[in-house]
Amino acid sequence: MIRKNPSGDLPLIAESAYVDKTAIICGKVVIGENVFVGPYAVIRADEVDASGAMEPITIGANSNIQDGVVIHSKSGAAVTIGEFSSIAHRSIVHGPCTVGDRVFIGFNSVLFNCAVGDGCVVRHNSVVDGRDLPTDFYVPSTTRIGPNTDLSQFPPVSVSASEFSEDVARTNVDLVRGYKAL
Repeated sequence: MIRKNPSGDLPLIAESAYVDKTAIICGKVVIGENVFVGPYAVIRADEVDASGAMEPITIGANSNIQDGVVIHSKSGAAVTIGEFSSIAHRSIVHGPCTVGDRVFIGFNSVLFNCAVGDGCVVRHNSVVDGRDLPTDFYVPSTTRIGPNTDLSQFPPVSVSASEFSEDVARTNVDLVRGYKAL
């Protein structure tokens, strides 16, 4: 379902994107070329700040928002998902938040009030809350990263984790083409 928010903003969705008919895209949302939005995903830009302003939720080209993902923002803050990035099943991205290019966010993970650098891998069931992650950073499954977490204890992204992330992004671009052909 594609609909306006209370401010009257309607999503802008690239012609080449695929949005599943069960997904909800509401308000000031910009979806780029070849983006895949899976079943039951919710991308909702409808809250405003104290002055009535709202930044968009932007999904970059060739990214995928998988089944059951929720993307929303507090008080009109921006959410940006870069290009060739994957937000896996049932994850939550709650703004303010920036996710870089070629990023993988694993199943059931939560991002809030953070920036995730290019090439990062956040594995399944992890939380990043109030702490920015540098480029090519690796977060193991079930890890909680907060404002005071010492990031030096974590290894950089391995070649195999990067290859996995790239494979997921490629697979979902292929899915866009397949679903658009139906």
